Amino acid sequence: MKRSLLFLVFALLLVFLSSALIGRYPTPGFLSFERITTDELAQRLLFNLRLPRLLAALLLGMTLSAAGMVFQLLFSNPLVEPGFLGVSQGAAFGAAFSIVFLGGSAFVTQTSASFFALAGLGISYLLAHRLRYGGWVLRLVLAGIAVSAFFSAGLGLLKYLADPLTQLPEITFWLLGGLASLTWTKLLSVLPLALAGLVVMYLFRWRLNLLALDEQTSFSLGVAPGRERWLLILAAVLPTAVLISISGMVGWVGLIMPHIARRLFRTDARFSLPASMLLGGIFTMLCDDLARTLLAGEIPLGILTSLFGAIIFLVLMTFRS
Repeated sequence: MKRSLLFLVFALLLVFLSSALIGRYPTPGFLSFERITTDELAQRLLFNLRLPRLLAALLLGMTLSAAGMVFQLLFSNPLVEPGFLGVSQGAAFGAAFSIVFLGGSAFVTQTSASFFALAGLGISYLLAHRLRYGGWVLRLVLAGIAVSAFFSAGLGLLKYLADPLTQLPEITFWLLGGLASLTWTKLLSVLPLALAGLVVMYLFRWRLNLLALDEQTSFSLGVAPGRERWLLILAAVLPTAVLISISGMVGWVGLIMPHIARRLFRTDARFSLPASMLLGGIFTMLCDDLARTLLAGEIPLGILTSLFGAIIFLVLMTFRS
């Protein structure tokens, strides 16, 4: 297990270094070290554009994958993903609201998307308390579905009200997801919260094995299920919300990578959660490499993660372990 994790760490470092050098300047291919040391434009390209973008892709992939693993274990459902508690649709609604009514500047859009993403979680929590059907986990899932539908309807209304020549294309591009406009300022604005969430999920990975059990069994083993579940849910949702606010909608990463990690490391979260984080970082960086190098114009990242995620999903479902 540990050797396999070390191999994934080595693979992630290799992908990161290769991704930093690959691009379309001055010609499609890899930057040579000689050009980096002599070409001032190549240096600016590497340190001011590629590095923050790569770090954001790495952080995004690791966070979505870790959050997906946490949710799938806590809710005993292999089909949930990081944004299912109204977070993703809330962020999309917030971004569209900012574009239509608040001018759509980068900072305002990021703030609005983060606010409504967290509002989606809060509304799901309050609504789950009002439901009278099933246990707490089922009620939270049902509330998340309802809140997501509510924000989805609001997003549709905003798209209908948006100016078709200026605002609607901007909303559509944000919904497709991408890191083309990523800067050091944007990355640093979300870095503390994203790292805090990752650290909490990693440190509590061994508790996930207990929290995945039913509440009576977890409690008999010395776990406070309600409190610890909510700690992990917040640790998963908060970084997901802030990262979605700068990247747009990037799907399938948090759904598929946990499945691959469990195929490789079984259900022991002590190993499968770190593996999911590493696989998510590798997958997102590779997709972002293709997004910015495959064509002269950039392909939205969300399209590629959805495409390859769906292919991997079909392969996993076809060849059962």
